[in-house]
Order: sequence, then structure tokens, then C-alpha cells
Amino acid sequence: MLQRARTTGRTFLLVLLLGAAFISTVAAQSKVTESFRELLDRSEKAKKGVTLYVRGQTISGVVVKVIGAEAVEIRNREFSRIIIRLESIDGVSIN
Repeated sequence: MLQRARTTGRTFLLVLLLGAAFISTVAAQSKVTESFRELLDRSEKAKKGVTLYVRGQTISGVVVKVIGAEAVEIRNREFSRIIIRLESIDGVSIN
């Protein structure tokens, strides 16, 4: 009976630690997304160039508009309209 109580306690502790790790990961992702949004908004307002790093590729352009909390629309010399999901963006730099 004592062994079962120890196992249940360990399981509870493991679930608690995994939950805390998940919450901290979500909070960190939220801060990163917020930083991305700040740079994208700055590019849109100042008409400054931005480079997006998306799954190993780089896409340069100017932000036309941020579409809700889901996507950003940019344009560059080659394409007049490019829409990228914010969740796909790995990094952002502004010129």
C-alpha cells in the first residue's frame, strides 16, 4: 500500500512539473510573438524594410498590414502580396 502511495505521489509531481513547463513555454512564446508584432507594426508604420525568417528561408519586404493575430501581409519587388502566418515565423529583423 505504501509503494502505491509513493507511485501516485511521483505521478502527481511529474504531471505538476510537466504542466509548469508547458505554461512557461506558452508564456515565452507569447513574449516572442509580442516582440515580432512590435517589429512588424514598426515596419508598417514607418514603411521600413523587414526580413522574416520562415522555416529556413528568408523573405524581405515591407509590411502592408498585420492581419489579426494570425498573419502578416508584406510586399517586395518580386511579389505584390505575400501572406505569412505569424506562427511560421522563426525570426524578424528590421532594416
